[in-house]
Amino acid sequence: MRNTEVGLRAMAIVGLAVLASGCSSIRDHRGYLIDPALTDSMQPGIDNRLSVERALGQPTFKSQFGKQTWYYVSIDTKQAPFTRPRTKDEKIIKIDFDPKGNVSSVSREGMEKVVRISPDGDKTPTLGRDRSFFEDLFGNIGAVGALPGGGAQQGGPAGSGPNGS
Repeated sequence: MRNTEVGLRAMAIVGLAVLASGCSSIRDHRGYLIDPALTDSMQPGIDNRLSVERALGQPTFKSQFGKQTWYYVSIDTKQAPFTRPRTKDEKIIKIDFDPKGNVSSVSREGMEKVVRISPDGDKTPTLGRDRSFFEDLFGNIGAVGALPGGGAQQGGPAGSGPNGS
């Protein structure tokens, strides 16, 4: 009987440990893995596109218009159980190039540039009138086949014009 109690307690402890591990936070990394030694070595006027690509690899994305700019984006997220992932840390390395392909500037930005948007409620405001469920459901009854403006049909059968032709 004593061994049974010890076995049940052990199973209960293991079961609680398994359940508790399911409630732990999930940490994730997305994007570029930043190596400070490599990113700090990029210098304006010395490096060019080829040297940057060899040192840092392909950028996360490149500018499509205007001045040629490469962006290396690194995002660390954390997700508590039953919630959406939240950005914990974000780093962006922005490298600008001159028309000849040489590095003109290197900037490092982080969470200070991230904007938090708080939507206004659970409905999107729209122009127009508010319609109830029944107005939406039955609103078009009688409107099918009706002419715009509600006027009488113009013209009539062929040949019934003012000339009789």
